[in-house]
Amino acid sequence: MGTRLRHLLELLDGAVEATYAADGNDYRPRFTPVMRALLEQEPSTVGQIAMAAGITQPAATQTVALMVQEGLLSSEPGPSDARQRLIRLTDSGRALVPWLRVRWAATADAAERLDAELPAPLSEVLDAAIHALETKSFGARIAESRERLEKSRKKARKQSTR
Repeated sequence: MGTRLRHLLELLDGAVEATYAADGNDYRPRFTPVMRALLEQEPSTVGQIAMAAGITQPAATQTVALMVQEGLLSSEPGPSDARQRLIRLTDSGRALVPWLRVRWAATADAAERLDAELPAPLSEVLDAAIHALETKSFGARIAESRERLEKSRKKARKQSTR
């Protein structure tokens, strides 16, 4: 399942990135959740960005660092705690927003059209899977399966020794 999900993500994000590159921009799809979070609330801390974007804090930290390197974001110490960083769009990042909004609209439309072709909308299936895994982690499910399979093996061994 993980291999298929990675392949699906490569197909989706690879196509989005290719359209950006065809337009002469090296903006990465992974930047979008951070950009959207900052467009909603700026400045934001990395923790606020992670929560608003629905990504983990380590993923937000890595993406923000890349975006700072690319000159899209700035990071400055917070007013009350220098360890807390306030993240803002730079002028370069802000200048990309109109260009991005056009591409985001096209991407959303393409996603809706893909959903319409599938037996069940991918977006709904993904939302349901995320909800199910937030309710019970995949690790907990693996542990339950191992226990069930081990009981099944023990039962089969007992029956074969009779």
